[in-house]
Amino acid sequence: MKKKLNLSSLIKKIQLFKKKIISLKRNLDCVNEKKKIQSIDNKLKNLKFYKNSKLISQLYKKKYILSKNKKNVMQITNILQDTEYWIKIFTKEPDVTIEKEINIQYQKLKKKINKLEICTMFNKEHDYNNCYIDIQSGSGGVESQDWTKMLLKMYLKYSFSKKFKSSIISQSIGETGGIKSITLKIKGKYAFGWFRTEAGIHRLVRKSPFDINNKRHTSFSSVFVYPELNHDIHIDIQPKDLRIDVYRSSGAGGQHVNKTESAVRITHIPTGIVTQCQNERSQHKNKHTALKQLTSKLYRIETEKKNTEKKQINVKKPSIRWGNQIRSYILDDSRIKDIRTKIERNDIYQVLNGDLHQFIETSLKIGL
Repeated sequence: MKKKLNLSSLIKKIQLFKKKIISLKRNLDCVNEKKKIQSIDNKLKNLKFYKNSKLISQLYKKKYILSKNKKNVMQITNILQDTEYWIKIFTKEPDVTIEKEINIQYQKLKKKINKLEICTMFNKEHDYNNCYIDIQSGSGGVESQDWTKMLLKMYLKYSFSKKFKSSIISQSIGETGGIKSITLKIKGKYAFGWFRTEAGIHRLVRKSPFDINNKRHTSFSSVFVYPELNHDIHIDIQPKDLRIDVYRSSGAGGQHVNKTESAVRITHIPTGIVTQCQNERSQHKNKHTALKQLTSKLYRIETEKKNTEKKQINVKKPSIRWGNQIRSYILDDSRIKDIRTKIERNDIYQVLNGDLHQFIETSLKIGL
């Protein structure tokens, strides 16, 4: 039997949507949107004369985002008005067709508001960019390396669900098929924005499949997320400050991988930062990718130097140990606990298969 429309409950939800729309307009600064677009148009007129292509591209991007936000807010406002209109008609003349229309408009409104709310949360400088993800196993040997491999699969599946493109830049394979460390590149709109709140220590508790006594083991792996930087950001890297090593790639790859020293490792001597790439057949391409990673990491060092409050938290990765975890995965209790958002879930294997939406969206909403 079809559930009857609860008007009083729906009206309360509509009132809540009105408050959300007001908040969205404030966050997007809709009042000054027209002035901002006009200011961009004036700058573009002057820049075209000088043919400053990079700055022109940035301004067009800002204008597009402003125009899109304005259009989205107008659409939401119109849908809200339509929903209120149909509710008013329904109170006077209850009808199945009208009830169906109210439900359609309500679901449309809910979806659009949620989507725009998420977009307003991407307020960090590089949220729109592609990103790199470093996953590093902690102490514990086989257990920890197997946990790193599980995290890799989780992020690859989440990336697939977001329709991002992912590729392995470099990896160090463990003795029994686990992973000691790995670097992923994620390509897609707001890739860094979606992934950045996953940075931290991830803790696994389970009865070990590697322990003949089936004892409970605790493993840790660290996740470090940083953005790919645009080409117009300049970091001065001196050749004398680099040590470049080439070596044979590890892992699967056929005869070429075994016989050719195509993999590249770059060490930035002043900072000790190491980047590496081995996923391409060409040594030149691997070197180019490793240099891009190095540029991104050096940029973050310079940014953190200016921000004393953060104390270079993104430069020095947190130690992989008890007390620093952001999320605990307890397999034998079928329970996941996110320390920051306080979210607890029991569908642990669904999460490990990439269902991270609740954790990530909540993290963004609370401003992490």
